[in-house]
Amino acid sequence: MKGKISLAIIIGFTSFIFTMVMFTQFKTVEKTDITAIETMRETELREELSKIKDKYNDVELKLDETQNKIAEYENQMENEEDSTKLLEKELNEAKMYLGTTNVVGEGIIIELSDTTAKEIESYDLINLVNELKLAGAEAISINDNRVIATTDIVDISSKYIMMNGKRISGPYIIKAIGDKKYLESGITLKNGYVDEIKANGKNINYSIQDNVTINAYNGKIEMQYSTVVE
Repeated sequence: MKGKISLAIIIGFTSFIFTMVMFTQFKTVEKTDITAIETMRETELREELSKIKDKYNDVELKLDETQNKIAEYENQMENEEDSTKLLEKELNEAKMYLGTTNVVGEGIIIELSDTTAKEIESYDLINLVNELKLAGAEAISINDNRVIATTDIVDISSKYIMMNGKRISGPYIIKAIGDKKYLESGITLKNGYVDEIKANGKNINYSIQDNVTINAYNGKIEMQYSTVVE
């Protein structure tokens, strides 16, 4: 925004300067002594007329230069605007990949729950996340906690599961955004994830959706030991 304002100020100032130059040139032409011209000899008159034409040509040339310069600045402003839009697009895409922005799209919603005989464990969630990623999931959440690159899902003793440093409990609602057909087929293949969960005596239900909303990751993303390779 500062760049655009600065460029606009430069354009305005430059236009003002060129306008003043042209105005001065016109005033110079206008101030030509008409009475003196009338008393001049023919040769002198031709010489003076030639000078006047030269002055008009100079003014016309400066007008062209001013118009070209303004067009150049306007083009720079348009290019800067395009660059800004491109940067904004790339930033939004980066936020989406990082999981720091809310997203919506078609996908699948899966519910995992305990039975009287078996409980859902961390590896059930980890395996499901991996299966969804393999099926092309672009965003995943568990109980509205966003799965990001540094997400950890671990059992704490045999009492509960921790995810992103938070305690989560069943029933576990897993949301995934991506091609809903691929996501569904990714977990329903014969002897695949759904069959395995059921075979282990645990509950699973799912539904494909046209509009799945996944909230942004609301924790801190800190890199303490990694630096960018230049």
